[in-house]
Amino acid sequence: MSAVDGLNDVRNRIEAAARQAGRPEGDVELIAVSKTFEAEAIRPVLEAGQRVFGENRVQEAHGKWPGLKQDYPDTELHLIGPLQSNKTKEAVALFDAIQTVDREKIARAIAAEMKKQGRTIRLYVEVNTGMEEQKAGIAPDDCADFLRLCREELGLSIEGLMCIPPFDENPGPHFALLRKLAEENGIEKLSMGMSGDFETAIGFGATSVRVGSAIFGAR
Repeated sequence: MSAVDGLNDVRNRIEAAARQAGRPEGDVELIAVSKTFEAEAIRPVLEAGQRVFGENRVQEAHGKWPGLKQDYPDTELHLIGPLQSNKTKEAVALFDAIQTVDREKIARAIAAEMKKQGRTIRLYVEVNTGMEEQKAGIAPDDCADFLRLCREELGLSIEGLMCIPPFDENPGPHFALLRKLAEENGIEKLSMGMSGDFETAIGFGATSVRVGSAIFGAR
């Protein structure tokens, strides 16, 4: 199956899941995860009209997206992998959204860099819903305090919350927890759900889903 066939299939499945959840058409944004794929593999998906993409690494994205963005200037690029503080300058310059704000040091670095560059990008806080030691993200119990720090002390506008549930657990309770945290803290956007569970995520209120292998194939 080509990437364009995969894209169309995923779009249809998103619409079907949204309908089943009683949500209006166009309520769920698809973020096509293009990490590890070269520019030439991404172009057909851009040609097919997809405009929102996710990348895991700043350096990798920097190698292919400036050229692609020149050809498709209305493209929106989301950083969905961990951000190291020494990559903040590049990340703020290249990405339209960072979904992995997960600690004070990074929040401060992003705030300083946006001010320096005169550029405002959309921000999501990553929550480690499964409390997994090897995963990035703030603890659910720390979410309210961290959001307060970002908003009140650093002047950051946090648009959404993001999570990656443990791969060996039912994702439903994790999506429900993220939605609850969003509701408690006045957050509108929820980035949750990947190739294996995005339909479940839509049922729990995901406003964007991050889908890679179901579009581009196995890495």
